[in-house]
Amino acid sequence: MDWSIQEIAKLAGTTSRTLRHYDDIGLLEPSRVAGNGYRHYDERALVRLQRILLLRELGLGLPAIGEVLEGDADEAHALGAHLDWLRQEQGRLARQIASVEKTIEALEGGERLMADEMFDGFDHTRYKEEVEERWGKEAYASGDRWWRGLGEAGRREWKARAEALGRDWIAAAESGVQPGGPEGQALAKRHVEWLTGIPGTPAAAPGGDVKAYVIGLGEMYVADPRFGVNYGGPHGAEFVRDALRAYADREL
Repeated sequence: MDWSIQEIAKLAGTTSRTLRHYDDIGLLEPSRVAGNGYRHYDERALVRLQRILLLRELGLGLPAIGEVLEGDADEAHALGAHLDWLRQEQGRLARQIASVEKTIEALEGGERLMADEMFDGFDHTRYKEEVEERWGKEAYASGDRWWRGLGEAGRREWKARAEALGRDWIAAAESGVQPGGPEGQALAKRHVEWLTGIPGTPAAAPGGDVKAYVIGLGEMYVADPRFGVNYGGPHGAEFVRDALRAYADREL
């Protein structure tokens, strides 16, 4: 049994273009190509695609993923390692869910809120010292006030926007488009517009050196894997950096 490229793209939440790019770089070859030129994938190819997507979630770029896949032929063993990481994430999310459920129960039952139980799995201040060191105490204070003032619905909307932007960056990087091309520059424009909506950053401050900030931020995405993971790892971070630099040179 096998599936067409369109079926696999839909099932995996990716695009046919991305799957064709994986084939072009030797990362995921189709099990057969039909007479009409359409790619088809069997069960073994699906397992390999699952591993690719899991490794991408871990922040690896496509070249590194290729090395991992070639170096570990025992697919069941490799998937076991991926599963360990997923369970860690599952545990963190479960703690967040439980803390929110307890808050809802307390509010609905008129019970006393337990502060030490409300924030298990949450910590939006964990980068406080780093932000203050990079951009000053006022930058963190402004951003913190803005974040708290968004409210629950506003924070959900902002996170969804950031996640959508990250997914689009990853898809563009993996599809093989050029950072300075129309697609890369459209994403860079969206990224800069997103940055200008965050108080406390040079991108939002009147008279701030937006160009230097955008270029510097792109370099930080590459240098710091904590940020690069949002864009699919080193390869994706480099794509974002190059697209932001091209946009900054042209528009800022």
